[in-house]
Amino acid sequence: MKYLVGSLILVSAICVTEVRGADKAADVTRVLPAGQLPADARLGTPRHLRDKNHPWAPPATKAAWLREADAIRKQVLVSTGLWPLPPRPEPNPTIHGKIERDDYTVEKVFLPSAPGHYVTGNLYRPKNRPGRLPAVLAPHGHWNQGRFYDAGEEAAKKQIEGGGESLMSAARYPLQARMVGLARMGCVVFHYDMVGNADSKQIGHTEGFRDVEALSRLQNFMGLQTYNSLCALDFLASLPDVDTDRLGVSGSSGGGTQTFMLCAIDPRPAAAFPAVMVSSNMQGGCICENASYLRLGINNVAIAALFAPRPLGMTGANDWTIDIETKGLPELKQVYSLFGAQENVDAKAFPQFGHNYNQVARERMYDWMNRHLNIGREAPYKETDFDPIPPAELSVFDETHPLPENASDAASLREAVTEYQKQMFDSLLPKSQTDVARYDKTIRAAANVMLDTGVPEAMDLEREDRDTVHESGYDIYKLLVGRTSAQEQVPLIALVSPNFNGEAVLWVHPDGKAGLFTEDGEPKSAVQDLLDEGFAVVGADLFLTGEFVAEGEKPKYPALDEKYAGYTLAYNRSVLANRVRDILTVIGTMVEDENINTIHLIGTGEAGPWAMLARGLAGKTVDKTIVDANGFGFESVTSINDPMLLAGALKYGGLGGLTALAAPGELTVAGTKGVPTAELQPLKTVYDAAQGKLTLIDEKLDMNKAAELLLK
Repeated sequence: MKYLVGSLILVSAICVTEVRGADKAADVTRVLPAGQLPADARLGTPRHLRDKNHPWAPPATKAAWLREADAIRKQVLVSTGLWPLPPRPEPNPTIHGKIERDDYTVEKVFLPSAPGHYVTGNLYRPKNRPGRLPAVLAPHGHWNQGRFYDAGEEAAKKQIEGGGESLMSAARYPLQARMVGLARMGCVVFHYDMVGNADSKQIGHTEGFRDVEALSRLQNFMGLQTYNSLCALDFLASLPDVDTDRLGVSGSSGGGTQTFMLCAIDPRPAAAFPAVMVSSNMQGGCICENASYLRLGINNVAIAALFAPRPLGMTGANDWTIDIETKGLPELKQVYSLFGAQENVDAKAFPQFGHNYNQVARERMYDWMNRHLNIGREAPYKETDFDPIPPAELSVFDETHPLPENASDAASLREAVTEYQKQMFDSLLPKSQTDVARYDKTIRAAANVMLDTGVPEAMDLEREDRDTVHESGYDIYKLLVGRTSAQEQVPLIALVSPNFNGEAVLWVHPDGKAGLFTEDGEPKSAVQDLLDEGFAVVGADLFLTGEFVAEGEKPKYPALDEKYAGYTLAYNRSVLANRVRDILTVIGTMVEDENINTIHLIGTGEAGPWAMLARGLAGKTVDKTIVDANGFGFESVTSINDPMLLAGALKYGGLGGLTALAAPGELTVAGTKGVPTAELQPLKTVYDAAQGKLTLIDEKLDMNKAAELLLK
């Protein structure tokens, strides 16, 4: 069968199954044999940060890469809660307590970041270097006490014995050694704290951002630290002795994560060197390195590739980065080759060393920065001994320079960020038709990441025609549809009568396609009414409905990581997103059918909100939409294992804010009673501005009423 609804002329030429008797009710809607589940990868083990392989294949052409790079960059920004990118305060730093060394100085710095939050660190400057100098931003990573790290004498001796270090000063204080090495080369260096380390103790590391409210507003540690990195770079670039055309970034471990995250979203760095972090293996084990949506379909290599064609150097060790030269670097070389800049990316693994940023790796970084920041030092650059500063003397806050009185904890910071998010969203709400495009562009970009659906008219789909059942007055076409190479199978049926008029209705029901039939296997009266009027009616089993669930069992929703749901949602779609994706897959299949000239969408019961979200992303492919909001609002989601959880939903206006992307398409929403005003009002506001046709009904929608509204 060539088309979804088939050609009635062709029915006699294909295999036809007639179902009769007692088996009819059980078999009429099944696409797969009884007891067989769809061959769908989503029913398997979810991805996890510690998987041994997180594959990603770069596009083959520059044009394709530029499109993908734009999508990945938006994915990073949405994931970290930075879409649209919020304004940042003027650096306005407090710089004090200069410590003198023979050829460099160290100063203490704190500067404002998010409301009531401060970036803290040390500023290293070379002495006797006139003019504007290259500068390097240095996030420290997960070392004990961060910027204050002291390996201790015994550990330092082992580092020297193992060949990773040659000097006791550097072996004991390797983070200071890196700053001193860069300063002696002629760079200004800002070594700043990760949240919860050294002087940044307002919020405990990994604390305060794990609950459903934080997920629903995309407030996460990854986002806070990335925002801090942007503020830190603002500060460094504002210094009068810094050449803003020669900015570098380098950190290791979690600091490596911050290096490629910052460089993915900010165009200012001219060279980067993330050490022991870029990998297709483990992707970062801390809460501060994971956020919902961050690695859907991609990995850290893909994020690092956003830096192309600017110079990117890396090191690996006997950890998850040990394979960087054979898994990661080739993909990066492919991207850089699209710009004719293969020489601008390099990686070297040192399997003889454990997870580190030791002298061997640091000296490789010095030469990388020397070359690409045009520092002009003789290569190779070798470290020399230095006089370490006791960690207590590096501390930023003292009696003369105390922590500012407005410093906030996690709860206060989140309250301020939530208020800003509300102001941001309100500012996007259109006041006239000309404002609608701005709202649509911003919210649609977020929704595309959150729901990961794709556009129906541009999907790469595959289908398998399974069977045709001939009934009195209509035929049932049975198919499996999915996305090419995605290993997804959506069981689907289309009911078509002899008087088919070219209009098809996708009816989304919480029980899947079986919800369109009575227990006797006959179309429910609402469905029959549509068939009688010449409409084809399409039903599908969305993720974890219908044939996705073994007979006699209840759906088993994938459990999210209880420690932090972002560990799961960084790599896997939510249940709700998968269901919305399946709706769009079916719509895409209907778009490809030459026998269908008009597509309508109905969503009833608990499936109504699924259909609402799908309609927002369906564009002009859908004509009339009739859905039941079912009194739902994302404010009611209080558990990370609620199948209606959608990270970021409340940030972008909730159910109504996301559904408003359907404007100005014809939309009827019933069951609005109980939907929070804050989630319903954006739908009204956008439709009013777009001059679209929106009908709101307080009462919930039964199937007969839905059919009646469509046939009006």
